Amino acid sequence: MIAHPMFDGIFRLLAGVLVALAALALAGCNDKQASNDRPARPVLVETVFYTAASPKRSFVGTVRPRIETEIGFRVTGKVAQRLVEVGQTVEIGQPLALLDQTDLKLQAEQADAEHSAARGVLAQATASENRARELRTKGWATEAQMDQARAAADEARARVARAERSVDLTRNALSYAGLVADTRGVVTATLIDSGQVVSAGQPAFRIARFGEKEAVVAIPETLITRATQGVASVSLWSEPGRSYAAKLREVAPMADPATRTFLAKFSLPDADDRVVLGMTATLTLADPDTLRVARVPLSALFNQGGTSSVYVVDSAGQVTLRPVTVKAYETEKVVIGGGVEEGAKVVVLGVQKLDPAEKVRVVSSLSF
Repeated sequence: MIAHPMFDGIFRLLAGVLVALAALALAGCNDKQASNDRPARPVLVETVFYTAASPKRSFVGTVRPRIETEIGFRVTGKVAQRLVEVGQTVEIGQPLALLDQTDLKLQAEQADAEHSAARGVLAQATASENRARELRTKGWATEAQMDQARAAADEARARVARAERSVDLTRNALSYAGLVADTRGVVTATLIDSGQVVSAGQPAFRIARFGEKEAVVAIPETLITRATQGVASVSLWSEPGRSYAAKLREVAPMADPATRTFLAKFSLPDADDRVVLGMTATLTLADPDTLRVARVPLSALFNQGGTSSVYVVDSAGQVTLRPVTVKAYETEKVVIGGGVEEGAKVVVLGVQKLDPAEKVRVVSSLSF
């Protein structure tokens, strides 16, 4: 009967402890539920894209034929007729223009007459030489007479040879009165007209040969090395979505005194009929190096312990810290050479406050 008050105190103490433990457990459950109900943290991300380390450079040029020739008459004369116009396609041997042949025909007739006269003199000199030789054999002519007859015959033969060459020259000159195309191409310029008197060798037509085409551009001296070693391609303004492979064929040995640029010619071996002479083209030069880099904002870089990293967000909203290789720092960007794959989404703001254990919600832009 005396121990009852003691047991009552113990029971009351145990009951108080149990109540306190139940309250603590209930508070823990509430905190856990509150943590689970916390909304995902919004983060601003940017997609990683890899490009060439050196940016491409573009230049405006024109499409030109690789071989464009100025042709003219080989004799002097008056133009009687012009047979072609600019833009016309010509074939090998096609007449382009004709000269007045009056004087040339007279010269040819004169040469024929001189040739006939020289042949007559040769016949007479040959007969005299034969007679002198016969008389010298019989002793009725002197050696001096024989030498004189022989010299006259030699001179007559030389005159005949010279007359024959004159006949050939005048006939050639008569044939040169008609200017013909020596290659298949297109007429890009006509420099003469009917009634005009032209001299021998004066340019009459400019003909672009069919065949390989090229793009002619002006390259600054700072990019000469890239032009000689880089990868070039050409696109037309008329078809910007199509490009043609280009190969450097020639660079001017001296810069233009006005623009200080070098004239470069890039051949277009794959050019088709859609590449028309005179079209405006864009030449693009790319660095031959295969190194590719990505540029992300400086705010995306997380430095801890001397290691540069970025936070990558996956499709489930989990963030992962990935170490990256920094190649260079720019004004607002950092150039990385690896560590994250193409198309990855990296956090670009607030990386110092991120916790890899918490989930995040991706947003494309900031809103205030």
